[in-house]
Amino acid sequence: MVDKSEKFNWLVRVGYFSRAILYATLGLIALTSMGRIADGTSGIFQAIEDYPLATAILWLMVVGLFAYALFRLASTFLDIEHNGNDSKGWAKRIGHAGSAIGHLALAYTAFQFATSGQSSGGGAEGAAAGVLAMPMGGIVLGLLGLAFLGAAVFQAKKAWTAEFMHRISSRAPSATRSMGRAGYAARAAVFLIIGWSLVKAGFMSGGSEQVKTLGDAVASLSGSGVWFTLVAVGLLVFGLFSLLLARYRIVPDLDASGNVPDFRS
Repeated sequence: MVDKSEKFNWLVRVGYFSRAILYATLGLIALTSMGRIADGTSGIFQAIEDYPLATAILWLMVVGLFAYALFRLASTFLDIEHNGNDSKGWAKRIGHAGSAIGHLALAYTAFQFATSGQSSGGGAEGAAAGVLAMPMGGIVLGLLGLAFLGAAVFQAKKAWTAEFMHRISSRAPSATRSMGRAGYAARAAVFLIIGWSLVKAGFMSGGSEQVKTLGDAVASLSGSGVWFTLVAVGLLVFGLFSLLLARYRIVPDLDASGNVPDFRS
């Protein structure tokens, strides 16, 4: 019988596999199809619809991206990654919260494409408009932007220090470190753009049209020449790196009480 820890393990691995499909597709269409990357995040899922078994892949991504978002929420509120309760630990955990929200939005978009073959429209801009219409909505959106900016800093730090290797099995291929560094550097750039767009929309009265999704952030770099190419290649590499994580990531076990787990040895 499969216990809760084993189910958690497999859900997280499916999440990393889904993230691999997402970022590899994003990198590929950025390098080969400017028309689709101009469509933002919807362009990613439109490209996936051209794959064999597209509907099955989209449903896998719905489950996987939702599972990954839950993993990041657990990292935030249960501290399953053992980041601690000091200021540095909470900064990382808040960054995980921003990642969770972003991946929940991606899971919902994947769901729309899996069920109807298209997004219902609005997307991040519509969601941001809804938040801004709420009391103190601008503050909420701005704080989410700060969470993404914090996540961008930690992505850049991972690229520099390669600290992510501490949570990867020693059986992983030797190229894993270099691939992770390139991928996290590209992801830091994208998170920086997303975070700044949310800060402008929330704190600077920029309006919901300022908000950028994952695909929008990459598309915004299209006029930057070599930087666009480097980010696109980096995101493609991050997709391949995520595929390695699906196999070699050390996933924390849930302990008997369901609280803070220990890492697998």
